[in-house]
Amino acid sequence: MKEPVATGRAVQFESFGGPAALRLREVPVPQAGAGQIRVRVTAAGLNPMDWFMTSDAETAARFGLSLPCGFGTDFAGVVDQVGDGVRAFAVGDRVFGGVLSRAVADYVVVEETGTIAVGGEAHRTPDGVGDRTAATLAIAGCTAAAALAVVKPGAGDTVLIGGAGGGVGVFAVQLARLAGARVIGTGSATSAGALRALGAEPVTYGDGLVDRVRALAPEGVDAAVDLHGTDTVHAARELGVPDERITTIAAQVDGITPANGANAAPGAIDEIAGLVAAGRLRVPIAAGFPVEQIRAAVELQAGRHVHGKVVIDLGER
Repeated sequence: MKEPVATGRAVQFESFGGPAALRLREVPVPQAGAGQIRVRVTAAGLNPMDWFMTSDAETAARFGLSLPCGFGTDFAGVVDQVGDGVRAFAVGDRVFGGVLSRAVADYVVVEETGTIAVGGEAHRTPDGVGDRTAATLAIAGCTAAAALAVVKPGAGDTVLIGGAGGGVGVFAVQLARLAGARVIGTGSATSAGALRALGAEPVTYGDGLVDRVRALAPEGVDAAVDLHGTDTVHAARELGVPDERITTIAAQVDGITPANGANAAPGAIDEIAGLVAAGRLRVPIAAGFPVEQIRAAVELQAGRHVHGKVVIDLGER
């Protein structure tokens, strides 16, 4: 008589679309092969890219995704199986990282030497960093680091960050401040307190943005990061910021170098995790949801008005 196949929960799409298309399924527990580790996931962080790249079949195909498809990229948990040849990790190690559109599941298999886009990647979670926080670091942290690497903020600079209260903005504001820059962050009127708590000077987005920034920084703005679209790019140009010190993450603008988390400097995410562990960078968790409420979590995150990160909890069943 065959032993029953072990199963675990995984959020999946049977057809691409919005939150209503998400399903929580029981699936066979994956096994770690040579050069791989298996992680028992305890928390998964949500990002705008998660629902954007699974919104329709054409977009999903651009990211190499096909049905049935998992959901979510950022994860944190504990290594519970190690494949042949793995040297960097052992069973019981706390880890965090990214696996493209597979993270919201009880178990994920990760390549020891992979990337987020190909095979997944894992990093050791520093002591003092909880799994819910670690599960927010990979995508947003790498994207913020890559964006700042383009504009190179430094002591004495004034940096305008558009969409500063969002998931990437949480990191970009604090990293720019740690580099010695003054930060002016755009957001809604209700985000002002959250932006001040991060170290930014808040300014509301929309019509009149240039005049409001000039009033805050009459001596000018030196660099700009647009984390939402193109409004901050156009404002920065009107404020005299040179194109080489402007970047975007969610839009393409002629003459502007876009930033991509995949191009973050080697070690950037471990450095960010170290800053969190040292208490020099904090990650506000806006909301946490049990995996059974994945649709509600995605709807909240996709609304783009969350001040901080949204996390899915996948603790013990």
